[in-house]
Amino acid sequence: MTDRTIPTARLGADGPEVGVQGLGCMGMSFAYGPADAGESRATLERALELGVTLYDTADAYGAGENEKFLSPFFKAHRDELVIATKFALTVPPDDPTRRIIRNDPPYIRQAVEASLKRLDVDVIDLYYMHRRDVNVPIEETVGAMAELVREGKVKHLGLSEVTGTELRAAQGVHPIAAVQSEWSLFSRDIESGVVPAARELGVTLVPYSPLGRGFLTGSFANADKDLTADDFRRQQPRFTGENAASNVALLEPIRTVAETHGVSLGQVALAWVHQQARVHGLPVIPIPGTRKASRVEENVAAVSVELTEADLALLEPIAEKVAGDRYADMTFASAGRE
Repeated sequence: MTDRTIPTARLGADGPEVGVQGLGCMGMSFAYGPADAGESRATLERALELGVTLYDTADAYGAGENEKFLSPFFKAHRDELVIATKFALTVPPDDPTRRIIRNDPPYIRQAVEASLKRLDVDVIDLYYMHRRDVNVPIEETVGAMAELVREGKVKHLGLSEVTGTELRAAQGVHPIAAVQSEWSLFSRDIESGVVPAARELGVTLVPYSPLGRGFLTGSFANADKDLTADDFRRQQPRFTGENAASNVALLEPIRTVAETHGVSLGQVALAWVHQQARVHGLPVIPIPGTRKASRVEENVAAVSVELTEADLALLEPIAEKVAGDRYADMTFASAGRE
């Protein structure tokens, strides 16, 4: 039983209804420094109590360790939640700054079998192409993914960091339930091509990093100074050096709105993402990541925060003033191919 009911939204035209806010699980075993396993397990349980039913992972998170970590929770609540995982991206353990991307059909089949085994489930509810390999036609990749649906290994298909053109090409092969892309007050590049295509095709938007990887909450001001050496945010241009110093100043209008409503900076940032559903006319299900139950409670409460037109106008100019790219190499993101 949940002690709070949050609205639901559908994944694509024929996908499942899920809580309008999901949970990004990456940080429980990857990328954001040390994590406490017990605290992470408590966070998963608390999220479900609050009506969060979409849980997001990937085979790249800790080289499969994130999927293994989540498996007992998924098995215990299999009929209550939706499992989303991904293929295509590998991070070599000897060089965490490097990315290897594969979209070829033989690799996809190998990847799904490995994820099914680590998750210890018979079927994956939502299977994403994590990143786009431009050397493989997207129609070929989605065709291979569609075979997994026909075989009963996967229920619904998703894509991550694709352009509007790529989404349309993929939809021509098989229905796409969701597109996952970075979308926040700091990152709005998808609004030019991806969002209109998703609206046209009936595809749900699943924004990752809606809290700007924690920067929009004010939890850190400079990755080099405030975060541990193994935190991958130290590799992202907008969180270090002069960029970080410039971007901290952009939190002021968020702080002003937060004080007006009596909420946190993070709740304003999440409320803004949620309101994009009405602004753009399509389902939007953000997946803020956290390892703390108290943060899940705070994030879920943001669903009920209503920003006024004056609030939205105050927040509107922020994105165009952000210094630094989302990634050091933007070819891995849809904006690098638009």
